[in-house]
Amino acid sequence: MPPPTGFYRRAARCGPFQRTAEGAAPAADPDQRMTAAAAFFYLFASVTVASGFMVIASRNPVASVLFLILAFVNAAGLFVLMGAEFLAMILVVVYVGAVAVLFLFVVMMLDVDFAELRQGFQQYLPIGGLIGAIFLVELLLVVGSWSIDPGLVQAPLGNVASAENLTNAQALGRVLYTDYAYFFQLAGLILLVAMIGAIVLTLRDRPGVKRQDISVQNARTQAMAVETRKVPSRQGVEV
Repeated sequence: MPPPTGFYRRAARCGPFQRTAEGAAPAADPDQRMTAAAAFFYLFASVTVASGFMVIASRNPVASVLFLILAFVNAAGLFVLMGAEFLAMILVVVYVGAVAVLFLFVVMMLDVDFAELRQGFQQYLPIGGLIGAIFLVELLLVVGSWSIDPGLVQAPLGNVASAENLTNAQALGRVLYTDYAYFFQLAGLILLVAMIGAIVLTLRDRPGVKRQDISVQNARTQAMAVETRKVPSRQGVEV
């Protein structure tokens, strides 16, 4: 598995690959830069794969969520090596900061008996193995039939030179808001409909559901909260 090349292209633009001025210290050897980048790539990739395996192999659900967070962080490191800093930041903020932490709090707050849930795990093992084998065969077919057209490698880059000075976030924003502006607005409308639907379902009045009204509780007086009754001797009180 060769290491990514996007990191080298970025380093060639703004790193020690540039020609130094007279009298300045010589630039670092490109081979050393590539060796360090390859070492970090294999480090992040191996930790990501190991963390993903521990997510499904760990018996403790809290440990599984922590391994999932570790996998996301190392995947963000891979994005940084490939020159996609914006995607790395989004991965950490959205998945680690929101989704993974939400999973962790849900698992810790809910009193779920996971030992009881694993009792019928063996009966789903054959069908799970079959589905995994199908996915593995599809992956091998895709990897085995993948090839690069030599004409694409030697093709002119076109407008790539004009985009050299753009950052990763600027390039992504230009493509997103220029070529996919309508799709972006459609995704926003879908999220708006989902948010309104969740609010409507939450505020819908249903019989038998007890709700807490803070304003009514604060407006209670002693006369409303305490009721005095005269109870005859040797008789109970009907509430």
